[in-house]
Amino acid sequence: SVNIVAFGNERDGFAEDNQQPSLIWSYLRRSALISQIDSSLSASHVGNPVFTEYQACVFGNVRLVVHDCPVWDIFDSDWYTSCRLIGGADIIVIKYSVNDKTSFQELKDSYVPMVKKALNHCSVPVIISAIGARKNGVPCTCPLCTSDRRSCVTTSEGAQLAKELGATYLELHTLSDFYIQKYFGGMLEYFMIQSLNQKSSEKMKKRKKTQKCHRVQPPQLEQPEKMPILKGEASHYDADLHNLLCCCQCADVAFYPEDLSMAVEAHKIILCSVSHLFMLLFGVKSPSDTHDASIMQLAQSLFVVEAGNSFPSSPSGVPPCVPPLRVVVKDSVFCSCLPDILHFIYSGAFQWERLEEDIKKKLKDPEKTEHVLEKVKYILKTPGKLNTVKDCRSHQIKRLYNTSLRLFFNTPVLADVIFKIQGATVPAHRAVLVARCEVMAAMFNGNYLEANSVLVPVYGVSKDTFLSFLEYLYTDSCCPASILQAMSLLICAEMYQVMRLQHICELYIITQLQSMPSRELASTSLSIVSLLKKAKFHNSDCLSTWLLHFIATNYLIFSQKPEFQELSVEERNFVEMHRWPSNLYLKQLADYRNYIHSQKCHCTVM
Repeated sequence: SVNIVAFGNERDGFAEDNQQPSLIWSYLRRSALISQIDSSLSASHVGNPVFTEYQACVFGNVRLVVHDCPVWDIFDSDWYTSCRLIGGADIIVIKYSVNDKTSFQELKDSYVPMVKKALNHCSVPVIISAIGARKNGVPCTCPLCTSDRRSCVTTSEGAQLAKELGATYLELHTLSDFYIQKYFGGMLEYFMIQSLNQKSSEKMKKRKKTQKCHRVQPPQLEQPEKMPILKGEASHYDADLHNLLCCCQCADVAFYPEDLSMAVEAHKIILCSVSHLFMLLFGVKSPSDTHDASIMQLAQSLFVVEAGNSFPSSPSGVPPCVPPLRVVVKDSVFCSCLPDILHFIYSGAFQWERLEEDIKKKLKDPEKTEHVLEKVKYILKTPGKLNTVKDCRSHQIKRLYNTSLRLFFNTPVLADVIFKIQGATVPAHRAVLVARCEVMAAMFNGNYLEANSVLVPVYGVSKDTFLSFLEYLYTDSCCPASILQAMSLLICAEMYQVMRLQHICELYIITQLQSMPSRELASTSLSIVSLLKKAKFHNSDCLSTWLLHFIATNYLIFSQKPEFQELSVEERNFVEMHRWPSNLYLKQLADYRNYIHSQKCHCTVM
């Protein structure tokens, strides 16, 4: 069926002939497509006819229902009925006379907003019909008239109204057969066909949806269980090196004032990693390598390296047979602030504001404070570059250890221990090893043979793996080349109890396996079960748990591999319990395939 609602009066209220037929009735009576017309009047609560209801057939057997409302009062007197009419409409027709400007203005100002509200963004086609031939009569000159009732509604005004409603605008100069059947009727019938096509399409979709609901549905494959999430451990690199200063293990340099009243111990490797001046002082660089006379002058005016063994050696010197190098600080004010300066350097040499505050509190003299800070700037100075306060506050060597200590990795410069591994030697620095690894700290400071030895043998790991392990200790970073190398490094980290490196290797292995496509996972020679057993043996609980879930999630791949048989009974039970896809899903899938196959075998004609 098609429902049409028409609003408005197309008759000129001030015309002499006010008995002309309505637009809707004229169309229904004259159209060749309309048959079996029946009409009835609907009255309001005051007894006046509100709308006329027409029922007919169109396009042969399509039911057509038209509600013609000649007065707009229905919106004022019965808002519910008007909303119900618009809500059930497939097409809306709005009519007005071009010779009744007042009615048009009232329509535009009062009733069009109500129609918009009742439509509520529904995509119902609207036809605006401007009816009548414009009359150019003389306007009324009565002083009691507030408006010119004889003025005409222009075409532009009607078109603007149609634009506001998103409607189709028609001008019917007369209610002749041409305007009624060809012009207005053609547009109305076009929208009726559109409405019927839309209803037919919606009906077909609903029928398909109903049929789909009754059809046997394929089983739903649930997502695999979420694997355990490994959280990385925060770096404690700066704290490790700062603690080295506090405990003074493996100190190889001691600073004294000129009166030799006290000693401040430190480590050459740390000082040289942040300062070219200390490199000159300890012979790491020669004056010809520096190309900066100001650094040389400061080193000569501030420090004196004492030869011989005239001062009592520090009990914490390592090795015990080699006492710390003794350096006399000529500047007494600078020497008094040396513990604060060393704390600044060992903390990463980036907390400049804190160093300023500490020295100000200690000296309580602006000139002396400035004097000491200037010398610190020169100590941190890059050769050939002028350091400013701004450079120190956003310091160029901020968190410098992980880049500067790399310069001393696997080099004999300042090295005080040599590891012998697989017939090769690897030089290292006890201070870095003790600060970064608790096992090595115990090894070099306890009652072990390594404490008094320069040459230390290493067993159980390859040279490449041990070099990667040392690189992490020096730089706080590692980049394994493969999953197998990461596993070897994990084993080495577990051997020396460096937990953060162990977690980094676990994350690397997990990331690499997660990014591996299924086809590559099926063809790879890498044994995941072997990785699982190594992870369990070396107490990597997080990785072993994750690998079990990984095998269960990729059950169809791993169950076809020979290594699957190497799983223990407990591991096999876990994998079977958490396998994906599950046995239940595979059974449901087999039943569904059998059903589809049986349906295809049926004769479609019978």
